[in-house]
Amino acid sequence: MVAEYVAHVRAGDGASQSVKGHLLEVRQLAEGFGEKIGVKHIAGLAGVLHDLGKYTQEFQQYLEEAVSNPDTPPKRGSVDHATAGGKLLYERLHSGQQDRYPWILAEVVGNTIISHHAYLHDFLNESLESDYLRRVRDKELCEFEEAKGRFFEEVMGEAEFRQYVSKAVEELEAYLTRSSSESNESKLMFLAKYVFSALIDADRSNTRAFEEDQSPEPEEDRKALFSAYYDKLMERIAGYAQHEDADSSINRLRREMSEQCERFGARPSGIYTLSIPTGGGKTLASLRYALRHAIDYGMKRIIYIVPFTTIIEQNAAEVRSILGDDGNLLEHHSNVAQDDDEDEEEDGRITVRQKLKLAKDNWDSPIIFSTMVQFLDIFYAKGSRSIRRLHNLSEAVIIFDEVQKVPVKCVSLFNHALNFLKTYGKSSLILCTATQPALDFVERKLDVSEDREMVERLDRVVDAFKRVEIIDRATEEVYDSDKLADFVAEKIGEVQSVLVILNTKTVVKRLFGLLEGSDVPVFHLSTSMCAAHRKQILDQVKEHLSNEDKVICISTQLIEAGVDVSFDCVIRSLAGLDSIAQAAGRCNRHGKRGIQNVYVIDHAEENLSRLPEIEVGKRITRKILTDLKLDSSKYSGQILSVGAMERYFKEFYKAFESSLNYSVRKLQKNMVELLMTDRNRNSYNLEYRGSKGQSLPLFIVNSYRTAAEYFEVIESMTTSVLAPYGDEGKELIAELNGAGTIENLSQLLRKAQQYSVNVFKYELDKLAQNDGLVSLLDGKVWALRAGAYHQKFGLDAENDSGFDLGIF
Repeated sequence: MVAEYVAHVRAGDGASQSVKGHLLEVRQLAEGFGEKIGVKHIAGLAGVLHDLGKYTQEFQQYLEEAVSNPDTPPKRGSVDHATAGGKLLYERLHSGQQDRYPWILAEVVGNTIISHHAYLHDFLNESLESDYLRRVRDKELCEFEEAKGRFFEEVMGEAEFRQYVSKAVEELEAYLTRSSSESNESKLMFLAKYVFSALIDADRSNTRAFEEDQSPEPEEDRKALFSAYYDKLMERIAGYAQHEDADSSINRLRREMSEQCERFGARPSGIYTLSIPTGGGKTLASLRYALRHAIDYGMKRIIYIVPFTTIIEQNAAEVRSILGDDGNLLEHHSNVAQDDDEDEEEDGRITVRQKLKLAKDNWDSPIIFSTMVQFLDIFYAKGSRSIRRLHNLSEAVIIFDEVQKVPVKCVSLFNHALNFLKTYGKSSLILCTATQPALDFVERKLDVSEDREMVERLDRVVDAFKRVEIIDRATEEVYDSDKLADFVAEKIGEVQSVLVILNTKTVVKRLFGLLEGSDVPVFHLSTSMCAAHRKQILDQVKEHLSNEDKVICISTQLIEAGVDVSFDCVIRSLAGLDSIAQAAGRCNRHGKRGIQNVYVIDHAEENLSRLPEIEVGKRITRKILTDLKLDSSKYSGQILSVGAMERYFKEFYKAFESSLNYSVRKLQKNMVELLMTDRNRNSYNLEYRGSKGQSLPLFIVNSYRTAAEYFEVIESMTTSVLAPYGDEGKELIAELNGAGTIENLSQLLRKAQQYSVNVFKYELDKLAQNDGLVSLLDGKVWALRAGAYHQKFGLDAENDSGFDLGIF
């Protein structure tokens, strides 16, 4: 007989954490996370049962062997401790006569428990099998009766357990009957993911606290913190009022919009739009709204979601300088460490793999900057790394900067996620862009609140901020790189600064090569460069602009969204109308030079075959330009008018109507079908009935894991690779070669995001062939060798920089 059943053994001093202690502490944390959306006991049930399977002699023996022989641990997969909790719920709530709410509770919470070292299982998969039933109904478990007995004896008595389950059933009924635009299947999918998130974060946070021998941190008074931030922001705004041009018409308008945002903060949580034109002070105004709203409604965090990693650092720096606080602001660029599919067999002893899992950020910071990719991954990507953060999206102000950049295939999934956060998460979602997409015109529409727009009399504001003329050079002639280089040379002879934005990295690099030798400084920007590298280049460009020196910058579209630069002339390769508008926002940004020109050209050498959204956007924009050429009074005579933009987005989404639900070609299905189609229209369920002659004995029949396996925001899967850029990048790679503590590892992984480049699979294969990669932390992190990173272009998978054998 085991004296005490142990959940974890600390690597440092061999101290142990009991199963009872771990289960009760995880329950308490999970309850707190679940309470935010009214499912305290549902989440707590997952917490208190998740490691029930550790109450066995088999697991205790496994753990003892693992600790005694760390160099030759027991075989992975030899012990399953995650199934028992789900099996207990199935046995107690799902056996016998069908009972709607207890059955659903067993399915939702049971799936969460059996999946807590991987990802949620399919209730029914393409092979017409139920991974969930295979685990909780069919699998024989050693010592299952004994484990249940020890649980009821040590952790929770039978009567207390029944009472606890009753409360969870009540919560489930209240959750499902709440008024919402979402279907029951959609509600259950989001509930399962939310509870899974609560369990993963509670489990890992408790395990980390034990491993680091730390007491739980006291909960921060966010209201006091946000109030202090608000005071600092208002000091900054008061300072602007003292500037000599504070009473110019533009600055008065900026001030008006900022005040409108503050007043809007008193409105209850919902989905709203903020359509401040470029140069209108969007960052300050949105922060003013967010802080006011967070203070008034007790929000726990403010999250900025931007389309590209490239602009996180600039936006974060602006907010950081206003608030004067670095420690509470998280920049989350990408996941440097790769996720594991399964780690169940290593639970109990802390390895490098476990340290990585425990160290990953759970987004509990007061202010967070991240990307649309990371946001969508939280809801839909496989693995437990991203979904851990989901519960922290509740009770939040989430500002989506340049929301028109939501990838077409993800539009329905994005809308569903926001509708859930609005209805259940008590969050406020702000769609922030000068070019509002028509997200409420699509089939699975966004549930936007009434009187949605924060800016009053928007047309008047747009007219007041006009500072460029769009010159159409795209409908009558075509440019190659040589002709474009001549055109750029001509323009830089007329003005001090020229920005060229092209659609592909290849033509950007080619044009840079043609212009590099000129007398004027020429700079290159693309996503092949890590954030630290891009920042250094942008700083140099800004210095030239500030000094009014002559300068040329050639960039991909990364410079369009939120990068605060102002050129005298912009040349934009034909693309979507929203991109033309964003490019125009980089020209004469502060209106100092009257009206300046933005030239739209058609580049003959761009290969857009792998960029269908740009290709379709380009076609629609060309039609609108042609319309204006034939009738100059159309769209109020302006290519960037609200009317032209509305026509563009309606036609754009119409062109991609069949793609908005994220098609999975291999399965001949889409994500919406896999995740939230009701059982009577679910094709797997209908096939099951037809082939088995009976219904699957479950309420939920959706395929959560299959959907996650196929989900990726960027079509070709990318891997985040560390770049040896500058001394810091090289030192970081060297430091990550050592193990260190979890806390140290967390800090290094956060810092690593500034030095990471997202690499497509074909590039990764090429790098591997040319010996351009170094493996760190047991292969969970990759770094580039020095020759694989060019000091002007960044990533060099083509061997142009010559690979060498040293990391640095």
